Amino acid sequence: MTRPENPAGAGSAPIRLSLEALALLPRHVGRPRYGRAALTAGIVHVGVGNFHRAHQGWHLHQLMQQGLALDWAVIGAGVRPQDEAMRARLAAQDWLTTLIELRPDGPVAEVTGPMIGFVPVDPAAAPLIAAMADPAIRIVSLTVTEGGYFVDPRGDFDADHPDIRHDAADPARPRTVFGAIVAAMRQRRAQGHRPFTVMSCDNLQGNGAAARRAVVGLARMVDPALADWIAAEAAFPNSMVDCIVPATGPEELALARALGIEDAAPVTHENYRQWVMEDDFCAGRPELERVGVIFTDAVHDYELLKIRILNAGHQVLANAGELLGLATIADCIAHPLIGAMFRRVEQEEICPHAPAVPGMTPQAYARLIERRFANPAIRDSNRRVAHDGASRHPAFVLPILRDALAAGAPIEGLSLVEALWARMCAGTREDGTPIAPNDPAWDALNAAAQAARERPQAWLEQRRIYGDLADAPRFAGTFGRWLGLIWSRGTAEALALYAKGGAPAG
Repeated sequence: MTRPENPAGAGSAPIRLSLEALALLPRHVGRPRYGRAALTAGIVHVGVGNFHRAHQGWHLHQLMQQGLALDWAVIGAGVRPQDEAMRARLAAQDWLTTLIELRPDGPVAEVTGPMIGFVPVDPAAAPLIAAMADPAIRIVSLTVTEGGYFVDPRGDFDADHPDIRHDAADPARPRTVFGAIVAAMRQRRAQGHRPFTVMSCDNLQGNGAAARRAVVGLARMVDPALADWIAAEAAFPNSMVDCIVPATGPEELALARALGIEDAAPVTHENYRQWVMEDDFCAGRPELERVGVIFTDAVHDYELLKIRILNAGHQVLANAGELLGLATIADCIAHPLIGAMFRRVEQEEICPHAPAVPGMTPQAYARLIERRFANPAIRDSNRRVAHDGASRHPAFVLPILRDALAAGAPIEGLSLVEALWARMCAGTREDGTPIAPNDPAWDALNAAAQAARERPQAWLEQRRIYGDLADAPRFAGTFGRWLGLIWSRGTAEALALYAKGGAPAG
């Protein structure tokens, strides 16, 4: 990639992205050096959003730029109706994506092309099953969000979820990605083909193990012999993925146009990436170590460090920012009260429960994360980060809280974070403006938040989220005092009290 000589495109009209138009793009825009006709598919990726294209897709693109991994091109896929809209946008531009790196000194654009198709989105998932059953496909990768793995509050596979029960009863017409994977594995086994590797790229602790539990657990409900075959022959590597990738809105579309490209689905991202993975693949893999991917048996430590400090850190900031009417994570870091709260929670209540990795202590990593969050070029909205808190808090924040309670360690800040989430889910900011629903479970969250205004325990009684934490007296008491203070005196006063080392009176 090269920096634009004139980010405004020298006044010329932006070029509509397509294979035919690649040669017409401005000189400053990077583009594929490999011929797309030479690519063949080796990966089906389910959940084609911004993160996949900025992270996994970027790594594959870098390999292809070296003339490698040409048989590891990606076929996109999805199981939700809204995935069809993404498919249509990408189809119109020959599956190409403009990546815009948001460097502090200015944006840099590159067009990437490792995706060569996208499976039609079908309610019965038949095209997806057929694509995954193709023996040329050796990896099925996933970005289906933390809440998409059917994990119950104890961390086990939730076999009682209605969608899982449906897929077990009607395995030929699955609703879930895991039902489609099981159906494809069943076809491959029947046809004498090897299984594929299921590679999770979601921010979920033990994401490969969670994918294994979901696939094998559902397969066992359908066909125990198939479950045994999958458990013995398939692979589910754990991985840690890291790159801040904001949602695409009008500003991002306008930025792409300013750089000379008319792209219906551009992706902006920070100038940092990390991918750490177990080298556990049953049918081969691309040489990702050539483009910076770390293969190690110690993925758990990298994963835990990142999930606890970065992902939980996002939740520390986003709800407070929403309540005070701030737009972005960078705005939160710059806010004197929220920024101070973030630093204290990270250093005193999160870092003690995170591991070191080679070359990086938790404390140093927390400082790195703060610098990344503070990048004003990353317009990562608090609304995006706060979305689906019912999945993100159990995945990122509550495990730290459990460890702190078990160790007798401080929990004031973590309890405040949960109280801020409860207050945010009441649906209004401190200035009285409404907060639009921002969670698949919003109605239940909103009802619990309203009830918790008078009886804080009502929030913690959401067992699918908190499990037995609702019965932990120290947490319940601390949470209740912070929530009471937020409702009676306001978010800013609660943040100021915590930032200067205080706590509400019992």
